[in-house]
Amino acid sequence: MPGTVGADGRVATWPSRPEWTGVDLKTALHSLFPEAAVAWADDGDLGALAESRASGCENLLYIGIGTGIGGGLVLGGVPCPGLGRGSFEIGHVIVEMGGVRCVCGRRGCLQALASGPATLRRASLLRGADVTYYRLQRALRNGEPWAADALEGSTRALAAAVTGVQELVHPDRVLIGGGFAAGIPEIVPSVSGFLADLVRQGQAPLPVEPAALGGLSSLRGAVALAGLVAAGEVP
Repeated sequence: MPGTVGADGRVATWPSRPEWTGVDLKTALHSLFPEAAVAWADDGDLGALAESRASGCENLLYIGIGTGIGGGLVLGGVPCPGLGRGSFEIGHVIVEMGGVRCVCGRRGCLQALASGPATLRRASLLRGADVTYYRLQRALRNGEPWAADALEGSTRALAAAVTGVQELVHPDRVLIGGGFAAGIPEIVPSVSGFLADLVRQGQAPLPVEPAALGGLSSLRGAVALAGLVAAGEVP
């Protein structure tokens, strides 16, 4: 689920579904499946787990770009930070102090700068007229400067967030997916280019690739998580 669940099994926050805040998910699931081991995770965390399994990369950062920005981190083949410890909220990493206000209430979150709607808003401002997703796709293919500038505003922010993750936990690969990114192939090479500019001396920039699994990644990740729980590999 695209919300944060606390260690007590209650939904701590879900900005786009505030009515879920405080829901006792743990008790509800155990009442539905009393004889089964029950686990839950953020949809971005599960997408990362599925992409990790599919790519054979055990240390992987996954970013999903759609109406918001989600994602997950897998280290040693296991989701991080781990079950019951919250979700990997890369969309709410601050990349611009005092920047655009995010739905979470803070300013400058990656999601507020680089999600699908944020990119389209920037494109509309630069073009001076409303821009749809399909108009942006065409403009990028045609090399229209306003479209390239709008996308670079997003990919620069994405590269800043990825660089922070690289400095802290050193994943081996970055995969970018989600509905918005799936139709704009220019995102991956643009992020890769900015990462190369940001890398410190002695470091290699992380390889950036398109995600492979599409809209079923979270579902596949849930199946993989069930296997980890059954095998006792996660608590």
